[in-house]
Amino acid sequence: MYMYLLPRAESAKDGGSTSVAPPTAQSKDSGRGSHSIETFKFDFAQDTLDSMKGSSILDQFQKDGFVVLENFLTEDEVKELRQAGEALATDMPDSVPIGQFSTVDNLPQNKDRYFLESGDKIRYFLETGAVGTDGKLTIEKRRALNKVGHALHWLHPKFKEITFSNKIKEVCFKLGMEEPAIAQSMYIYKNPGVGSEVCAHQDATFLYTEPMKLVGLWFPLDDATLQNGCLKFAPGSHGSGVHRRYVRKNDPNSEELVGYTSPAPMYPQSNFVPVPVAKGSCVLIHGQVVHQSDPNRSSEPRHAYTFHVIDKKNSVYSPENWLQPTEELPFPLLFDN
Repeated sequence: MYMYLLPRAESAKDGGSTSVAPPTAQSKDSGRGSHSIETFKFDFAQDTLDSMKGSSILDQFQKDGFVVLENFLTEDEVKELRQAGEALATDMPDSVPIGQFSTVDNLPQNKDRYFLESGDKIRYFLETGAVGTDGKLTIEKRRALNKVGHALHWLHPKFKEITFSNKIKEVCFKLGMEEPAIAQSMYIYKNPGVGSEVCAHQDATFLYTEPMKLVGLWFPLDDATLQNGCLKFAPGSHGSGVHRRYVRKNDPNSEELVGYTSPAPMYPQSNFVPVPVAKGSCVLIHGQVVHQSDPNRSSEPRHAYTFHVIDKKNSVYSPENWLQPTEELPFPLLFDN
């Protein structure tokens, strides 16, 4: 392991925006309470970003590496996505393998074709803490879900409707994306008591493009709090390059199908700021910004829908990435659908 000393962003500019979290919560958890994290409000009545001063959104995205858009989803959209996620869990096939998903090294999915070939399918992945040493579940299978992915954006009508909505297209346009395409999507459960830690990472580790043109969009369907595992960011860390890659292995003698190119970096926890957000928000995540989330130690769930967009204009999606487009599902272009 090696320590990364991440660059720090300057204080956010004023512009009619509001603070994400009370200063007491930031100073208690992060050591970076002096960094002001701002949010922008989305006017869903007009279904537009014009009132949000799009240039300011891009400025903050480039400075901090993430942006919070409040009120992005309507109450009905939150309810419908939440119900769709619950239905996925309820209707989980009995044939689903006890395949586990983790963000730490020595990942269970490294040897798992069920994971590797999930880019054009809807597949289920369980929490590592829900499986005993004998390989059997220790809790109810439905509650043991970590996530469902990775083609919800195309194969599930409700998630497809949101992913290819006009407001998503406008966000990507405001961020300067010219040929955005959806690479993958996930419904994350983060269930009470078993929802695991997501260790500090960069999304570009998994979905690398050259040059870097990757944006994640993350939608909490429950209020994301300090107690149930809200996102934590290291503002400005997207300026430090891509620290390691998660790639397919070409060695026929290797038991692992995918793996990291280098050991896990260590990041000072003082770099991170917790970002609690209300359900229905949209968090824009730069592909290189370092972020993480704690385990869900509360009695409340923290469901979320998320997907990743690459800009195919003048960039190359790495053929080494674990997830690859297929003939059945090339990465669908946002503006064309």
